[in-house]
Amino acid sequence: MSIAASRKLINIISLVGIGVSIALTIYFINLGVFKDINALHNLVGTSPIWGPILFILLQILQVVIPIIPGGISSAAGVLIFGPYLGFLYNYIGITIGSIIIFLLGRRYGKPFILSMISDKTYNKYVRWLDNQKRFDRFFALAIFLPVAPDDALCLMAGLTNISLKKFTTIIVFAKPLSIYLYSMALVHGTTLLANLLG
Repeated sequence: MSIAASRKLINIISLVGIGVSIALTIYFINLGVFKDINALHNLVGTSPIWGPILFILLQILQVVIPIIPGGISSAAGVLIFGPYLGFLYNYIGITIGSIIIFLLGRRYGKPFILSMISDKTYNKYVRWLDNQKRFDRFFALAIFLPVAPDDALCLMAGLTNISLKKFTTIIVFAKPLSIYLYSMALVHGTTLLANLLG
């Protein structure tokens, strides 16, 4: 297969993947699973096999498609599956989603990235892209600590020379703490609010 044919095939696969992702997102939005924990529980909490698979897919989608709020799904993973499995499913889905958006950012570049994040966010972090070593350190710290817009930084990392191997290593080893802290904070906040309203 020629290089041109290979690129054409990759573009077709990418478009099909984006189309399927959009269709699934619309379906899940119509079900209300991104806004209502009960709806999400009804979808993923009934099957011991398909439930986790669907939940992981939802977490991948909420990373790749930024219009989806990830807060509810992250907390719901812990509430539905328990603290250990919930954390594991969150971790798997968010890690895969992060790698996908990094690859998308690398393949389609700045115009694509600016279509996914605000100019304000881009301008805030673009200065870190000039020095690769400095960016690598900053990126690892930002992923480790739950204080930066991880999805935006994963996209912008595609504009640097960071290798896929190094990017994946940072995500795999630095992401667990932020996922754990974020998920548990949302769970405790939801529980506290429920107790106050009850």
